[in-house]
Amino acid sequence: MKGEIQRNLKEKLADALVAEIPSLTRREIRLPKVPGKAMAVIGMRRSGKSCFLWQCLGDLLASGEPRESLVYLNFEDDRLAGMEVSDLSYLLETYFQLHPEFRDQSRITLFLDEIQIIPGWEAFARRVLDTEKIRLFISGSSASMLSREVHTSMRGRAMEVIVFPFSFREALLHQNLLPEKDWDHLPKAHRSTLEKAFRTYLDEGGFPDAQQLDARDRRPLLQGYVDVAVLRDIIERHRVSNPVALRWLQRHLLGNPCAPFSIQKFHDALRSQGLPVSKDSLHAFLAHFEDAFLIRTTSLLTSSERQRMVNPRKAYPIDSGLIPIYERTGRANIGHALENAVFIELLRRGYDVHYFRTTQGNEVDFHATGPSGDTLLIQVCANAANSEVLARETRSLMEARTLLAGAELILILLEALPPGTVVPHPIQVIPAIPWFLQ
Repeated sequence: MKGEIQRNLKEKLADALVAEIPSLTRREIRLPKVPGKAMAVIGMRRSGKSCFLWQCLGDLLASGEPRESLVYLNFEDDRLAGMEVSDLSYLLETYFQLHPEFRDQSRITLFLDEIQIIPGWEAFARRVLDTEKIRLFISGSSASMLSREVHTSMRGRAMEVIVFPFSFREALLHQNLLPEKDWDHLPKAHRSTLEKAFRTYLDEGGFPDAQQLDARDRRPLLQGYVDVAVLRDIIERHRVSNPVALRWLQRHLLGNPCAPFSIQKFHDALRSQGLPVSKDSLHAFLAHFEDAFLIRTTSLLTSSERQRMVNPRKAYPIDSGLIPIYERTGRANIGHALENAVFIELLRRGYDVHYFRTTQGNEVDFHATGPSGDTLLIQVCANAANSEVLARETRSLMEARTLLAGAELILILLEALPPGTVVPHPIQVIPAIPWFLQ
């Protein structure tokens, strides 16, 4: 058995060294610039992690590194069933037999996709980083490669790289529609094309394989993504003994995007339906959904840990394309889709995001702190043409300004304000499309 696995490994290695790099939509994902660390590429299933590994390989090749020093291997292969960590050592030795000129002389790069299939892979990864001149990229299912576990198992030798579904820019690039000019310099016809594409993006989302699919095909595709993630990354991984309560929570979180969520209230609702479940289990389920990248949550911005704990969190699906699947009324809610997309885009850009409540009790959708320390207070509104709606949105920002001096005040709108509308200074009104194109 072991001999057969090693023969198959040798064959995969030979193929990997001559494989053509596939032509793929370029992802705008930043790689940490920390020498000597493995890059742990994580994210929800089908969001494009494997494609991103190929992109990284292509970038290194374009920078002048020899093709034979760049090795991409996907271990999700039935011929490698039963593979052990010792086989990874055999693989490395086989490579250096083929290319002894690289050992201890030049750096090679290994792209190990679905590495979690091999028990004990972490020990191999740590060893080669410490003893060989190797740059390492690892990726795999979130069922076995949780962010916190990668840091622990790699003992500080890995940096995480999160792959989200397509951003709006990436979706446009995928369709060959990404403009080369700034929004202000685009002709009206091009703007109209982008406006239509943006509304489509809010409805269909950014999963690569779901782009431009008919709704009859897209809905079961995305539903399948969710079902597999829940089954494999949550129920099987964590041995969930109450899948009924878990599914209720799943439907609630995905069907009520951008809304406050209280474990206590949901616990009471389940009990009223005759579904016994502990609050501790619900807290664990919520964490599992985040670990599987099905949702992202945000909490109230406060210096008090108690206040943060007692106030409800807000849950956002990882992609706005999941919202219509769980919308119970069957009506499109473009406002929720827009807010959801803004939140995920802020995470994609590296912001730490909370929601904020003023002393008068009004809420600001997002308080976002960037990697460079910049602070944004953002309200998101699909249509603020109604004077009462505009007054409500701007009032919250102006109240927050008195408590958070120095924050940049931004109102992101899908529909333009009526001509002559005055917005209080210093609030910036930014149309959604230009903001997403930044």
